[in-house]
Amino acid sequence: MQTGTPPPVVPFLRTAAAYAWRLLVVGAAVYSLFALLGRFHEIGVAVFLGLVITALLRPVADVVARGLPRPLAVALTLLGSIALVLGVLALVVEAVEGERTTLVREFRDGIGRIEDWLERPPFRLNPEALSDVQSRIGQFLSSHRSTLVSEAVSGAHQLVAVLTTLALALFCSVFFIHSGDRQWAWLQEQLPRAVRGRAAIGGRAAWRTFTGYTHGIVLVAAVNAVLVGVALWLLGVPLAVPLALLEFVAAFVPLIGSPIALAVAAVVALASQGPLVAAIVIALIVVIGQIEGHLLHPLVMSWAVRLHPLVVAISVIAGAIAAGVVGAVVAVPLVSVIWSVRTALREARGPENG
Repeated sequence: MQTGTPPPVVPFLRTAAAYAWRLLVVGAAVYSLFALLGRFHEIGVAVFLGLVITALLRPVADVVARGLPRPLAVALTLLGSIALVLGVLALVVEAVEGERTTLVREFRDGIGRIEDWLERPPFRLNPEALSDVQSRIGQFLSSHRSTLVSEAVSGAHQLVAVLTTLALALFCSVFFIHSGDRQWAWLQEQLPRAVRGRAAIGGRAAWRTFTGYTHGIVLVAAVNAVLVGVALWLLGVPLAVPLALLEFVAAFVPLIGSPIALAVAAVVALASQGPLVAAIVIALIVVIGQIEGHLLHPLVMSWAVRLHPLVVAISVIAGAIAAGVVGAVVAVPLVSVIWSVRTALREARGPENG
């Protein structure tokens, strides 16, 4: 039997194998990171919210600190912001409370109009089927009363967890606003000397992108909320202020948040004002989507990383699958920060090493 040297490995296969084991290592590291974040997701959410608060309020605190000691400036900025948020929530509660009686009557009449509408062409639904649906809903609520009570108790526990997360986020933001630069400098000193320069470049790029994205998305959400609130008020749709606030919050989830919030507004309009106003609200979904996608995002996000809409959509869906609503909110700024850090480090290496 003749033996000899094995045939040489083709360069393509050698390159593919080299990339394969590196991708496996990176995949294992990413999986471990997400598993760790999932285990301590409340802490991760609190730190993220603390960074968001810092990105929004640090410029204000810097201005106030020109005439006051920095600790006092930070305290005044945070207390003023908390008072502003509580004032907006009080306004929403007052609006809902003031319209409660009218809303109950309008929704009762609106449900009757919807039933009449569904009974006419082109739907021609059987009236007995609609009444059967109502009776089934009542039977479900009565038969699952204990389950609903337990879900309410579980919701109370979740409320405590949310409040704890918010308290930790506020606590983190106090130190980030007061001395975040010194904390970052201390963290850099703990790294090996050879990587401190790259860490400084990446950190500056990450914070610049994160603050740009945060300021931009807040401005986009505010413009959307104002447009929705004014439009609903002109159309006579009840709960215009709460629905505008819902639009503001939903706008933090790109591409899908605003349509969902406006779909809720369309349901309210259908029940209270009828199909014509609901159709106008649905048209409003298309108009605001076009304004947001083709005007606000390109104009406002010019100082942040501009991602392709396909990348944004995939990021939002992947984040939602991985961590629910929180993942959908965090996904786009996370991808933007990672891309900006990569770009900054590649530019720092120079074209000859790129």
